[in-house]
Amino acid sequence: MAEDGKDESVATDDDSEHTAADGSSSLNNTMVEEGSTLLRRMEICVAEAEKRSGKNAVNMQETFTVYLIETRPMDAVAEGRNPAPDSLWRRYSEFELLRNYLIVTYPYIVVPPLPEKRAEFVWHKLSADNMDPDFVERRRVGLENFLLRVASHPVLSNDKILYHFLTEEHGWKEVVYETGFQAKADSRLRALSATFRVRNPDKRFMEMKHYSDELQSHTSQLLRARARVADRLYGVYKVHGNYGRVFSEWSAIEKEMGDGLQSAGHHMDAYAASIDDILEEEEHYADQIKEYLFYAEALRAVCRKHELTQFELEMASQDLISKKQQREELATGIVRTFSFKGMTNKLFGQEAPEQREARLKLLEELIAEGEETVKEKTVECEEHIEKAWVDMQHFKEQKDKDLREALINYAVMQISMCKKGIQMWSNAKECFLKM
Repeated sequence: MAEDGKDESVATDDDSEHTAADGSSSLNNTMVEEGSTLLRRMEICVAEAEKRSGKNAVNMQETFTVYLIETRPMDAVAEGRNPAPDSLWRRYSEFELLRNYLIVTYPYIVVPPLPEKRAEFVWHKLSADNMDPDFVERRRVGLENFLLRVASHPVLSNDKILYHFLTEEHGWKEVVYETGFQAKADSRLRALSATFRVRNPDKRFMEMKHYSDELQSHTSQLLRARARVADRLYGVYKVHGNYGRVFSEWSAIEKEMGDGLQSAGHHMDAYAASIDDILEEEEHYADQIKEYLFYAEALRAVCRKHELTQFELEMASQDLISKKQQREELATGIVRTFSFKGMTNKLFGQEAPEQREARLKLLEELIAEGEETVKEKTVECEEHIEKAWVDMQHFKEQKDKDLREALINYAVMQISMCKKGIQMWSNAKECFLKM
């Protein structure tokens, strides 16, 4: 599903100011024609996971999981050659660092989410341990899906830091931090303040923000319902094992009916045991729903950035209006609003002409700076709206396709499961008829 969006054609701007290591010729050579995604040029997979032990930043022993990323040039695959893939190991925290960099560097893009770090919406037989082999395997699949989504995005895929992440095992973190992306990150307090104080946000973004809240709510409710159903389904299947035990014990005392009862018992036992594989398969469909649960927050982040840029524009415009009003009052001597300065002038007399000229000159300079700031903020706000809206539409198309596919596959799996139940009882019926 991660490759669904790779054929979408979205205009890209020169994002070179957002990337680091411009002097690296090897990286420059990978940035081919504009609009070509990395996934068209490179085969990417997260091949396996491995548990390791080592000392952390505070010199304490810890156990962690690393993931093997393998890459291979697509031209070699297309030509029929099968070269050994380039490979390197990455921790989950490094995937987090990559995503945080992308969020800050491309605030107008709905950056694909990472799989959960710890299991959520689990049913009682599913381990919540983040070192559990089944959970680690599902997370490996999720991390590969994240890389494929990023590598198929028309803008994100051409970022040099991403290429570094995939091809350079050592020194990658240093290159990321050299970009200074952390200093550009918006503070949560500023973003929260903008949310409550912005006056004229774009209505489309407000609707999209509300939609993201609803998407998160509905997907979380769906996942909770699915976990409850899984719990009960597990119990129902395992109870069928009691049929198997009873029929097997009963067969021991019957001569004519014994074979039929024992065969029926075997069918019941097989049916009871099958639920483990069924629910493990079902967990993969749940992970696809979870991806869009986490996508909702990525969508909200783009909307919050719009609120912040709009709020900064409004504040800059308001400050400029205030400065112009001060200039008018100083030039005419007419104070339209109450001010401490106006009160002191009435009490102690007007200021000297030289002082007045100096203040007027300073105000002219501040007004010129303010007008430039308003122009910059206007351009920034308009660019964010334009680029973000394009990417959000792309996201919605991808979401509709992905969720439709996941829900259809889930329904097909449920139908298959019910057919197996019917087949089991049909087999048991045949056993009983032979008695």
